[in-house]
Amino acid sequence: MALMDFIKKQFIDVIQWTEEGDGTLAWRFPMSGMEIQNGGQLVVRESQMAVFVNEGKIADVFGPGTHKLTTQTLPVLTYLKNWDKLFESPFKSDVYFFSTRQQIDQKWGTPQPITIRDKDFGAVRLRAFGNYAFRITDPKLFHTEISGTREVYTVADVDGQLRGLVMQNISTAIASSGIPFLDLASNQIEFAKALANQLEPEMAKLGLKLEGMTVQSISLPEELQKILDQKIGMGMVGNDMGKFMQYQTAQAIPKFAEGGGGGGGIAGDAMGLGAGVALGQVLAQNLQAGLQGNAQAAASAAAAQAAATLKPDDVIATLEKLGELKAKGILTEEEFSAKKSELLKKLV
Repeated sequence: MALMDFIKKQFIDVIQWTEEGDGTLAWRFPMSGMEIQNGGQLVVRESQMAVFVNEGKIADVFGPGTHKLTTQTLPVLTYLKNWDKLFESPFKSDVYFFSTRQQIDQKWGTPQPITIRDKDFGAVRLRAFGNYAFRITDPKLFHTEISGTREVYTVADVDGQLRGLVMQNISTAIASSGIPFLDLASNQIEFAKALANQLEPEMAKLGLKLEGMTVQSISLPEELQKILDQKIGMGMVGNDMGKFMQYQTAQAIPKFAEGGGGGGGIAGDAMGLGAGVALGQVLAQNLQAGLQGNAQAAASAAAAQAAATLKPDDVIATLEKLGELKAKGILTEEEFSAKKSELLKKLV
């Protein structure tokens, strides 16, 4: 009976790992109280690799397949354990299985805004979010550098390390991409490629391969977002300054109307730039697009302010613009006559 117990204790028929659930990267086969004799079988499934560790040193690595453990299939371990001595004693090694499947939809993001250097704006702060996928390609390196002798090592265990790598390399990726800071939000695919190129060699040092990287959103500071919005507006009108003036005026008139037509609105800004005559033209172009109500009041207030400081030639030019507004039905006859009277007094 004692002999049978000894044989049962020493013999392991099949060494295998049937993965249960997701997220396990490394699993140690339970060897407590057992040893391996010549002829045992090692079953490594697709998307797995197995590593034999003897006395703390990695001896052999096995890929997918069914392996009979003999002196032919364990040459390194055979040398270490002297199996060529007629297998006088069983050997005991730790066997680790590693999942080589893709670990997809791993999240990354900047919990706090990070500071990025930009050639146009100097130091700016942004937040970014996305996901990535990776797999183990070098289980020997992953074992020695990351998972070690733990019974189970999961994706959650390495998550913090990988997120840290992403954060550490974002600044360098932006610099190497050559993408202007203001264009990052509209070039997320290129940014993701640059970030992946930066991360691949870093992850390879851990025995991992980066299989995919996405940037799902980039949040710019509010002040730079306004500049980006303006740049988009400029792109819509091209290099036509007339159209750009229309765009700028259309943005400003609602604010002028909300402010009750005070001197701090578009009229005041235009006068401050010495553009009294051009103001009437800009207003006419925008009002033609359908601006009514408060916009008419804004036009009248602008003309009145302009008249207060216009020279005689400017008065005549302004009257011509007001005449165009009346001809287009934007100003009534009464409004035109009132403004005309005010302007003519300037010539006296």
